[in-house]
Amino acid sequence: TQAVQCVGPAVVTVVGTIPGQTGFFGQTADQTVSGSGFFISNQGYIITNNHVIDGTNSVAVVLSNGTQEKATVVGADQYNDVAVLKVDGAVPAVAALGNSDLLKPGETAIAIGSPLGDFKNTVTEGVISATGRSIDTGNGYQMEGMLQTDAAINPGNSGGPLVNLAGEVVGVNTMIVRNSGSGAVAEGLGFAIPINTAQAVASQIIQKGYFAHPYLGITYQPIAPDIASMYNLPVQWGAYVTNVASGSPASQAGIQ
Repeated sequence: TQAVQCVGPAVVTVVGTIPGQTGFFGQTADQTVSGSGFFISNQGYIITNNHVIDGTNSVAVVLSNGTQEKATVVGADQYNDVAVLKVDGAVPAVAALGNSDLLKPGETAIAIGSPLGDFKNTVTEGVISATGRSIDTGNGYQMEGMLQTDAAINPGNSGGPLVNLAGEVVGVNTMIVRNSGSGAVAEGLGFAIPINTAQAVASQIIQKGYFAHPYLGITYQPIAPDIASMYNLPVQWGAYVTNVASGSPASQAGIQ
């Protein structure tokens, strides 16, 4: 209860509007989407998920006391699924951030958020089930280093905090897995972005308006002993560069 009292007032419900589309049958109605978030500074900055605000043309937040405030999107990063919002009104509370690198499986984990957008500041409890999970997003990339928890997470919890017993945010609740490729149905498979990752991304978004992803700028073929023997290569392991993108860091560094 003390942990929830520490973080609960800093949790918000995020409400976004996705504009309707003009199609063959005319204009469709605007769509309302919702998620969760939490204040990370007295300047009004809020962390939530990118997928909560993606495609919206306006965003508002509902504070824990029921007050609604207009919010602006400072910036977002698709690949880490982190977005930063800002409100100009009074900040009711700021969440304390913990150190997600210290988490161990079995520790108590508390999720706070607004499942389905209606049940605001719902509290669910479980454990840290595992750390360092890799999750395929289905969009051509994986999210790495995720926290796994069995604290109940539902649509609308996205962007809300995962909290330890010290009342510190250790993760940002992001997704649930219900079905496997074999069709088996699972329960209690929730995943959160470690707060160390989310904080690093959010800090750069606040400073620059975006998060910079380093890249090399090459395509390559992995080298293994059979390939090395086939092409009479001087090494048995490594990478054979097949293309260097023009103007890329690799090109500027002289890689050929």
